[in-house]
Amino acid sequence: MSHLKVTWKVYVKKSDNAMNEQRNFILAIGLSILVLLIWQYFIGNSQIDERTSGQISNEMSLQESQDLSNIPLPESDVESEDKIDLGTALSTSVSDAGTSVERIRINTEKLEGSISLLGAKLDDIRLKKYRDTIDVDSKLVQLLKPYTSENPYYAHQGWVGDAKSQTKLPNDNTIWKLVSGGELSINSPVRLEWNNNEGLIFSKEFSIDDNYLFTITQTVKNNSNSSEILYPYSLISRKGLPEDYTNFFVLHEGYIGVLGSEGEKKADYADIAEKTESFDNITTGWLGFTDKNWATVIVPPQDINYQGRYTSKGNGSTYQVDYLGSAQKVNAGGTTTITSYVFSGAKEVKILDQYEDEYSLEKFDLLVDWGWFYFLTKPLFYVLQWLYGILGNYGLSILGVTVLIKIVFFPLANKAYVSMSAMKKLQPEMLKIRENYKDDRAKQQQAIIALYKKDKVNPLSGCIPILIQVPVFFALYKVLLCTMEMRHQPFYGWIADLSAKDPTTLFNLFGIIPWYPPSFLVIGIWPIIMGLTMFIQMRLNPAPPDPIQQKIFAWMPVALTFLFAQFSAGLVIYWAWNNTLSSLQQYIIMKRMGVEVELWSNIKNTFKKKPKKI
Repeated sequence: MSHLKVTWKVYVKKSDNAMNEQRNFILAIGLSILVLLIWQYFIGNSQIDERTSGQISNEMSLQESQDLSNIPLPESDVESEDKIDLGTALSTSVSDAGTSVERIRINTEKLEGSISLLGAKLDDIRLKKYRDTIDVDSKLVQLLKPYTSENPYYAHQGWVGDAKSQTKLPNDNTIWKLVSGGELSINSPVRLEWNNNEGLIFSKEFSIDDNYLFTITQTVKNNSNSSEILYPYSLISRKGLPEDYTNFFVLHEGYIGVLGSEGEKKADYADIAEKTESFDNITTGWLGFTDKNWATVIVPPQDINYQGRYTSKGNGSTYQVDYLGSAQKVNAGGTTTITSYVFSGAKEVKILDQYEDEYSLEKFDLLVDWGWFYFLTKPLFYVLQWLYGILGNYGLSILGVTVLIKIVFFPLANKAYVSMSAMKKLQPEMLKIRENYKDDRAKQQQAIIALYKKDKVNPLSGCIPILIQVPVFFALYKVLLCTMEMRHQPFYGWIADLSAKDPTTLFNLFGIIPWYPPSFLVIGIWPIIMGLTMFIQMRLNPAPPDPIQQKIFAWMPVALTFLFAQFSAGLVIYWAWNNTLSSLQQYIIMKRMGVEVELWSNIKNTFKKKPKKI
């Protein structure tokens, strides 16, 4: 991603009407715009890596190892002075990509796919509820991809021994045997088995719930005359970046995990390029990959010590998360069993919360990037969900939540608008003060401040309604951008996806002209409506006497129309509706206060041609 150097030049003009309420209002709007522009810089100007996923995948051959470094053993009660060569143990090379290997079908209400008997890998998952586009005939979203495909993405579990051990263990080229079950579905597990012909029998049982969680139970039966020390591992490996990789600054995509006492640990793909990040002596937690809408996560047994790892290779073309569990002693004639989990599916908030509670997976909901405003973003999402259950449309839910926000903040906003109206009533007296003390600015300001105190007016009150909107705006933006539930949700008319920007544009007369302009010229109907509502809201107050402020007022709605056109349609609808409600609220309060509403005259004066200076 290219880094842009931005130089901000701020010109501040000191004028005689420094305490004028219009200046305070402009200051509030200016601060909001500054925040929005900074936000847009990191969002709109963030560039997806120039290399596509397909290009990246070609940098490595299928025969290249997808795991590259060694992980030292975590602390264990089982005595062993040796270290495991995990780089070899977890290597994922393909000896014969053309070999025909039987697969076990996966079929549930939400998932379809298969498990390869080559290595017993979970490497083929498609999501039945979701498609690549809003087109009903488009392909199902494929999350995991076969090990022998161009861009494999899979989960794998197994065992490794210590350096002195000569015991044959199952690897990526092992052909497993199906010993029970036929099709993996809810309440219908399948069990695979492999015999090393040296006394050890390995088995894997796969089961799945009614959502996206796989339970993998690994068993080692020791029929030999000597004990064995084995170490369980699990990994997720992917080649290339996700097809829907956005690379937005405000949206985390890449490595993620909550690792016991280490807490949340996440890293972008570029952060782990050609290196390894390890986490030692961990108990409890989970780790994996998170995409914009999907995730694949491995969950170690929560009662053993393990070492987690983020790693990559091939100039950042192959990425892997894995863990290595503590040593497990399998006595002669004995059996050892390890149970772990794999989550692979859509990041539906309700389901993530369910898994967090049922399996005690700490902060599992952080697979959704709620952002800095977590305390506001997630509750806002729940409110939207509640309204959706009533109204049946997320667009209507956005309108409804805007009304609820207005109700919650009504006392604060009402006080602000009352103060603004009171300031307007004081304008004649303020003009007299400026005229009386036009040559003494210190006395002028003292007199104006005294006037404010006498009438109990707060000159900064105009900032409050706008400042209230900013955190709500950010929170709603995160909800629309990051939550699975908002994906491909329609509104009415031409808005087929609230999480995408308005597809119409003024510059082809909204589809009449057979030409689609560049992205920055896609100024849809809803952004225009938003700009008009802002224009009306700003004209409820007379234009400020300062010419610079007048220009800001005149051009601000236009600038914000272009800016908001790049945001999701749901966000634009929210802002337009919020402007409408704010204007109605201000209008009613001004009328109640006996203040003249100069809306139409202000609009007329905006377009009135100014006389030329001689």
